[in-house]
Amino acid sequence: MKSSELKFKTVIEKNTFYFFNPIFEEKYEGYLNSVKETLLVLKNEIENKGLKKESFERLIAEKKNGLRALLALTGFSNEYLKRLTTLIRVVDDPELSKLVLKDQWLEHDPLEKIKEWSDEKIQTMINTNSHFRRGVVNIFFEGSTIPFLSKTLPLFELKKLSISKLKFDLSAMIDTLIRYKEKGYYSGMKENNPETLVEGLLDKLGISYETGDLGQLIKNAPDTKRTMDFIIPNKQEPQIIAECSFVVTTSSGQGDKSKTEISIGSLIKKHYPKAKFIGFVDGIGWYVRKGDLKRMVTAYEDIFTFHKDELTRFKRYLEDEFKNN
Repeated sequence: MKSSELKFKTVIEKNTFYFFNPIFEEKYEGYLNSVKETLLVLKNEIENKGLKKESFERLIAEKKNGLRALLALTGFSNEYLKRLTTLIRVVDDPELSKLVLKDQWLEHDPLEKIKEWSDEKIQTMINTNSHFRRGVVNIFFEGSTIPFLSKTLPLFELKKLSISKLKFDLSAMIDTLIRYKEKGYYSGMKENNPETLVEGLLDKLGISYETGDLGQLIKNAPDTKRTMDFIIPNKQEPQIIAECSFVVTTSSGQGDKSKTEISIGSLIKKHYPKAKFIGFVDGIGWYVRKGDLKRMVTAYEDIFTFHKDELTRFKRYLEDEFKNN
């Protein structure tokens, strides 16, 4: 076996600094150039013939990278388009349904069986169903005017559904660049985490809390314990133990999550019989995966969401629990 010093020198002296595959780089540059040229042709068409929905319908139906080009133009990510498509399929809002011509393309699957569509499925629907294709374009033209979307989508994303972006307006293009640049920072900011709503409520009520591992679980179940989101008022004498699970994607991992929470719930009942184990479970990911959701809720004594009515109910729950303190 080589010495640690020799292995260390190998990494230092033979470091490639930044790996890249020249063949892949050339291929991907071809894709990027295709998207750019597609947008330039679209820009020229809009300048000569005016802004028309039909131009965008042809774009996403006839051009191989047409949908990607539309997303690049607006800054709307492919993943967020999939989330939005799922949202449209599962909610019943008359104005939104009319805008996207939902009754002309909706596949009437039971809610508990609805799964998120893949990229290939969405593109196939665009290519084969003119009503769905028109609905997608309508979202980018008029989505920000729909009250349901205005109150459901984060403003950071809603602002991307702007007709000025479709006109290649310079100010709108700068806005797109900024949002691309700041997306990761925006997503990672603590203030953007729904758990801050719980923290704020506890602070407002003057109720202390801690996060981390519970001593009895470290001692008795070190391999199955997990870090807890809220231990109220402290780890020594917890009265309420709360977990938060806000999911906007759908995956098989949600089934594993529900099994884990059921297991943790059993451990808490055994080692902290006086503590109440509750959950904040929310997001379209749980709304769609109803089978996993039904298992998930069995882990907790009570369930809350981040809806304002539920936060009010949680406030009363805390007040009742700590009314004598």
